[in-house]
Amino acid sequence: MASVAVPESHKAVVYDKPGELSVKQDNIKTPEPGPGEVLIRLTHSGVCHSDMSVMLNAWSFLPAPTAQGQVGGHEGVGEVVKLGTGADANCKIGDRVGIKWLASACGGCNACLAGYDASCANMKISGYYTPGTFQQYAIGPAAYVTPIPKGLESAAAAPMLCGGVTTYSAIRKCGARPGQRIAVLGAGGGLGHIATQLAGRGFGLRVIGVDHSSKKDLVLSSGAEDFVAIDQVSDGPAEVQKITNGLGVKAVLVLTASQKAYDTAIGMLSVGGTLMAVGVPDRTVAPIAQAAPQTLVAKELSIKGIAVGDRQDAIECLDMAARGVVKMHYTTEKMENLKSVFEKMDKGELLGRVVLDLQD
Repeated sequence: MASVAVPESHKAVVYDKPGELSVKQDNIKTPEPGPGEVLIRLTHSGVCHSDMSVMLNAWSFLPAPTAQGQVGGHEGVGEVVKLGTGADANCKIGDRVGIKWLASACGGCNACLAGYDASCANMKISGYYTPGTFQQYAIGPAAYVTPIPKGLESAAAAPMLCGGVTTYSAIRKCGARPGQRIAVLGAGGGLGHIATQLAGRGFGLRVIGVDHSSKKDLVLSSGAEDFVAIDQVSDGPAEVQKITNGLGVKAVLVLTASQKAYDTAIGMLSVGGTLMAVGVPDRTVAPIAQAAPQTLVAKELSIKGIAVGDRQDAIECLDMAARGVVKMHYTTEKMENLKSVFEKMDKGELLGRVVLDLQD
């Protein structure tokens, strides 16, 4: 394919006051791809709760505060428009690819060699000290960007690059077999409605969705068999136990940033069950209530953490989306409306996902 004209500068949304809910649209210099890299003209980017947490400096476990002027975002989809030296071994001009939360991993450290890319000692995270996807042009490693399947719209693909791959990995590793029950906490959120569909329609699991009553229709339409409205019951674990005739669920996926959700999860599990920790509570670092050694031993329970999935998880979950197993519930907004999106997210007013249309 012939070369594509690339502008000297482009639009981006940056965190102008890290620690506050504040963003600014700016024009920045379009970068040149280095060896093994590609330049991608982004058309869409999902907006994730993690983006807001990074902007607000709400995660105390990160090694440093977010830099002023940081370009956020980590769910970008676009077209390769320029190749760095050697990048043609993995990509070509015109390929539609995605940039994920994990922008790159070294492939050679102990974590990478063991298959834990997300714990790479030399990782680069999109939107945190690496320019993210709230911009029109971005650099990505040719060997680490994710191919987008034909037939899957770019706007629908974007949230799958974090919300999809992360929940896919959690479901795959939770130990539940087809026909067994799991509970999804935060089932009506951006990750939750994806996980509910993947679990029920992709993995053959029976899902109990747990969320606010305002999200009941979305959760049930996503394939959950049962729904527990946290604002209408006083004891969520008891409701889950009632639904399962006192047996509990094989796994609980906590996909919300709520500490309260974690504190109810242990009481929902069956003997031999697994709590999958995915959502990260902001600011407060606290232990999980009821996760006493005595309880874990008596019921032989497990607790697993999931940061994100690996490259193969990304390919497989995007394939499910392309085949219609997962249908993204999302709305689109322009770049200039990102602050408003964050404000609604902060208030818990969003249903499903928001995707930014980055095109002029």
